[in-house]
Amino acid sequence: MTVIGYARVSTTDQKTDTQVERLKAAGCEVIRQEKVSGRSREGRSELETILDFVRPGDQLVVVKLDRLGRSTRDVLNLVHELEQKGASLRVLEPEVNTAGPMGKMVLTVLGMVAEMELGFIKERQRAGIEKAKAEGVYKGRPAKLDHSKIRELRAQGMGATDIAAKVGCKRAMVYKVLSKDAGQPLQRDRERP
Repeated sequence: MTVIGYARVSTTDQKTDTQVERLKAAGCEVIRQEKVSGRSREGRSELETILDFVRPGDQLVVVKLDRLGRSTRDVLNLVHELEQKGASLRVLEPEVNTAGPMGKMVLTVLGMVAEMELGFIKERQRAGIEKAKAEGVYKGRPAKLDHSKIRELRAQGMGATDIAAKVGCKRAMVYKVLSKDAGQPLQRDRERP
């Protein structure tokens, strides 16, 4: 039996150090880590590697259930995949092990709580942004494109495709910047064959 640890954080500026320490203390022989959102399984290559190589009797260990996934359906699907391969899941906080029937029931409830918590986080974030906008504090994400350069190139008669190539963005972004200035959607340039 191999005890495999899985540590995940959502953004690149976060660290998995604390999770890795806890997983080592829990007896994990192998620890896979990644920095990617837990909203879905898309792009989670380390988790896919674990699922590809897990064998009967192996145990996947995570510190908290939300490290495995934010969606109850995703978590239960992962547990089902592990069970199909003869492996189990162990969550350290709170301690849950799917090797027995009680663990599966508790895991289902915890999965629903994790999903509900994500909904609350999004709701609080949305309320905070609305309040900041009302107070004139929130201005949104800073622009990464030089809007004045886009306008300047357009004034020189350059088409959207050429502008996009020049400033290093997609053509749709050029249209977005220019339509915002005009206050209405712009007619798209005819593309050359």
